Amino acid sequence: MKIGLMNNPAVSVYDEIIFLGEAHYEFVDLTIEGPNALSPDPERVLALLDQYNLFIVGHTDPCLPYAYPLDSVRKACFKELERCAGIFSSLEATIMNIHPCYYSPPAMKEDLVRLNIEALKPLAEMAGSYGLTLILENFKAPFDSVSTYSRLLEEVPGLQIHLDFGHTNLGKDDGASFCKQLGGHIRHVHFSDNRGREDEHMPLGAGNIDWKEAVSALKSIGYDETITLEVFVKDKSVSLESLEESRRLVLDLWDR
Repeated sequence: MKIGLMNNPAVSVYDEIIFLGEAHYEFVDLTIEGPNALSPDPERVLALLDQYNLFIVGHTDPCLPYAYPLDSVRKACFKELERCAGIFSSLEATIMNIHPCYYSPPAMKEDLVRLNIEALKPLAEMAGSYGLTLILENFKAPFDSVSTYSRLLEEVPGLQIHLDFGHTNLGKDDGASFCKQLGGHIRHVHFSDNRGREDEHMPLGAGNIDWKEAVSALKSIGYDETITLEVFVKDKSVSLESLEESRRLVLDLWDR
């Protein structure tokens, strides 16, 4: 099991990688987003990854309306996601995250799952052409249930799961249910805490998520891949302390 962090796209990608490396994390959950992480220089990133013995997981902008039912919008989003795939591939990533698309005309809200399936099929194929597995992150309804993900996995060849435990605390099915029923498809995990009302990205233990149960659920399916501590704290000194406490908690629970 490897523990990493996501870069803050509001600041320099390169400074963030140095911060992660000097704090001895194992990978960078590299998100390609504005304002300062839209176009990272692969050569410069690779040099820093090599310097600090890091690797990357690919993470994309959660706001892209890639499943909106207009071909011009879908094509523009596909082009941007393919650009991201090229960057991730050049950085030797093996997985690329994508978020559910919630954008649709008001009268088509009931069609969200179908619209996402239509758009995800060519995206998963494109990602595969770059040597990447496309992983869909769970979030709010209708993308908060095992039943929806079972359908997505069945209808989108090559698609796998990015399981966010902070999000499962807000949705229909909990992380343990996802692990029990779809554990073989989970390729990446996010950990952050909240109080069950909003996606607060708090340090582990600050909210009401049962982390002992979460770690136990992952261990029960033999999960031994990447866990991102998606904890957001503005003050760097406070952030490092909060992240260290969260990392120690995960490691302690993992070793029991």
